[in-house]
Amino acid sequence: MSENDKDNKINFDEDFKKLLDEIKDEAVTFFNKNEKTEEDGADEDKKTKPRSRRKKAEPEKKGEIVPADKMLPPKLSIIPLQGRPIFPGIFTPLMITTAEDTKVVEQAYNSDGYIGIVMLNNESESPSAADLYKVGTAARIIKKINLPDGGINVFISTIKRFRIRKPLHSSSPIVAAVEYLEDEEDDTFEVKALTRALISEMKEVSENNPLFSEEMRLNMVNIDHPGKIADFIASILNIEKTEQQKVLEMLNVRQRMEQVLVYIKKEQELLRVQKKIQNELNEKVEKNQREYFLREEMRSIQEELGTDAEGNETDYIKFKKKIESFHFEGEIKESVDSELEKFFLMEPNSPEYIVSRNFLELVTQLPWNEEFSENYNLENAKKILEADHYGLDDVKKRIMEYLSVRKLKKDNKGSILILVGPPGVGKTSVGRSIANAMNKPFYRFSVGGMRDEAEIKGHRRTYIGSMCGKIIQGIKITHTKAPVFMIDEVDKMSSGPQGDPASALLEVLDPEQNVSFRDNYLDLPFDVSNVFFILTANTLDSVPEPLLDRAEIIQLSGYIDQEKLEIAKKYLIPKNLEKNGLKKGQVKYTKAALFRIAEEYAREAGVRNYERNLDKIHRKIVTEVMLEADKKYNEAVKAAKAEKKPAKEIEALRIENFLDPEKIFSLDAPDLEKYLGKPVFDESEIKKADIPGTAIGLAWTSMGGDTLLIEASSFAGKGGLVLTGQMGDVMKESCSIAFDWARKFVLDRKIKKPEWFEKNCVHLHIPEGATPKDGPSAGITMATTFISLLAHKTIKRQLAMTGELSLTGQVLPIGGLREKTVAAKRNKIKTILIPKANERDLADIPENVKDGITFVPVKRVEEVIDFVFGGKIK
Repeated sequence: MSENDKDNKINFDEDFKKLLDEIKDEAVTFFNKNEKTEEDGADEDKKTKPRSRRKKAEPEKKGEIVPADKMLPPKLSIIPLQGRPIFPGIFTPLMITTAEDTKVVEQAYNSDGYIGIVMLNNESESPSAADLYKVGTAARIIKKINLPDGGINVFISTIKRFRIRKPLHSSSPIVAAVEYLEDEEDDTFEVKALTRALISEMKEVSENNPLFSEEMRLNMVNIDHPGKIADFIASILNIEKTEQQKVLEMLNVRQRMEQVLVYIKKEQELLRVQKKIQNELNEKVEKNQREYFLREEMRSIQEELGTDAEGNETDYIKFKKKIESFHFEGEIKESVDSELEKFFLMEPNSPEYIVSRNFLELVTQLPWNEEFSENYNLENAKKILEADHYGLDDVKKRIMEYLSVRKLKKDNKGSILILVGPPGVGKTSVGRSIANAMNKPFYRFSVGGMRDEAEIKGHRRTYIGSMCGKIIQGIKITHTKAPVFMIDEVDKMSSGPQGDPASALLEVLDPEQNVSFRDNYLDLPFDVSNVFFILTANTLDSVPEPLLDRAEIIQLSGYIDQEKLEIAKKYLIPKNLEKNGLKKGQVKYTKAALFRIAEEYAREAGVRNYERNLDKIHRKIVTEVMLEADKKYNEAVKAAKAEKKPAKEIEALRIENFLDPEKIFSLDAPDLEKYLGKPVFDESEIKKADIPGTAIGLAWTSMGGDTLLIEASSFAGKGGLVLTGQMGDVMKESCSIAFDWARKFVLDRKIKKPEWFEKNCVHLHIPEGATPKDGPSAGITMATTFISLLAHKTIKRQLAMTGELSLTGQVLPIGGLREKTVAAKRNKIKTILIPKANERDLADIPENVKDGITFVPVKRVEEVIDFVFGGKIK
């Protein structure tokens, strides 16, 4: 800003203060419509106007009172307004910014001082007479002040309405001939009533409204003309400028006041809603502030008392008391106290708050200082095992021996069992029975298909959603440090990118390490050496050797038909009848029917498929019963409707009332096809070696024992051996040994000439080729097959064999003799050749399994050949 501009601004401020003092009396005069005398006007002119203007304003006769509105000229220079219209009887400043309007003001100020103010109808940068409303307000310039930016600020006193009769100059500067408008009906009874109403309503609007000053309220009360009251109120109301222009154009005072009263009512409604919103907002703010202060105050009180809002102890106090009761020492005390202190300082809305709380909750729920002693009765344990399972005498005996030693030593550490057997033989239920016999909580989880070691050892707390592993979870759930844990399917674990679960189990099961087992989530040493671990597996082939080294292995063989029959009678049938809604004894089976289910529909080692067949029978019986009852029910409803019985009696009929609870279903062997369809297995499924080049061997798989029909044939070719049937590497090696031994045997005994092996190929196949097979125990069976083919002789009927063959002809011992014997019995085998070294294992096979089977121990394969063919082959 230049020095000249600064001086102009200072002069403007001083002139403005002087002006307010000079025009105070005149403003009051205009609001009250008090007319001045010529002398007063002359005195005022002396103060505010140049000499040329005072001469024009002088009346013709001295001493005569001339109203101000009578001195208005017939034509006016027009100032277009882009804002709101200005009503008569108002003293207000007016900012002039455009050069054209500045010239108009300068000319008017230097002449008589009168201008016309009209609102623009269409906003335009260069307005013309066509852009103006027809009605405006005549005003007199009281004071003019030049502004530093080139514009001027004038103070005007509005006098009267006028209507543009004819534009004399349409473009800027606009000059028009005007006619002045008079108010109509300004002294009627209705007008007086409306005046009171307006003032009363405006008082209500202006109360507690900072936009209405005290001076404005006084001016409104002091105005003595009804029309001017309406104009004044319309000018200060917050309404649209078009609505204000509409009021300006109303000459009828009563209509004008009525219209303004409508605007006041709208303003009142708007203010009422605004006040309501403001009050609600204030209440909300006050409530939030009040709640905040109260909450902070309550928090301080709770911290002092250690309670929450309901008077209960806070989490911090609960955790602190519980942790103190454990009397931690060393690392555990330092870690837990540090976490507790962090928890106390955390805000509840912090993401870390929940993580810390979950950790402390886990710590306080673990049995750190539990004192326990095993107190179980061996006789009672034996009764529980007998009641829960039929058969499995060897398993029960081994478990009782194990529990007896455990009770005598009073040593709970290093207790690990592995129950190995085919599916459905009751491994899981045996584990549960052991827990019941020891009066201990039972917790089971499966690791089959597990790839993530965090399932065993937990996740680190740094991860979102982290949690402890299965071991700590089980201890937390059972609330004891010495539960019975069953870990199922340990032979089906596999490693992945997240680690090796089997390796994680090694730490858990090692008595030297699990005294201070460290879960990743808990990250504190915890003693799990008192846990009684029971592992289950279908086969030991895929179980890591270090894991087997830590455990006591108990084999569970499959069931024979007689055992399945007893299990069905004592356990499966009553359980399944209840499951399907049938009463005990409502379905009766003959012994022949139960045997046929075992032989022709469920020949596997376990009883799971046997139970499925029973379930299938019972479901179909229930369907028959319900269809019969439904038929009777529909007939009864139809008869009731025919007799036109009341609707309530018909609705009271229930299908349950038509069931026959006394009806007994008796099933014999021939009835099974009605419910189970054609047999899955029949006599043709029993493997028979009834042609040369075939022999029956015994194998042990994850599904239990099985019989293998090994076939061999020869055809012209360049010599050699062809193998098919999904054999593993060990079995292929065993087959090569058997073929080489057989070739030497037939050459030594001159059964075949060497040229035969050069001109013929031998093909050995094991049916069910989709099933992988491996192991050396079929060695003597394959050698017998080759001899049968080369000598063209058939082996004895109902004969099977098992044993590993060495290159020199020795029969080596095998494993799984019991399971193989069970499989042989299912296939109606009468004679089994076994290695001499396995003769001691016969004592472990139950008598009911050995019943009807002759075991022939052999040391060399020549003994096998001589026995199966009924003498020496020449």
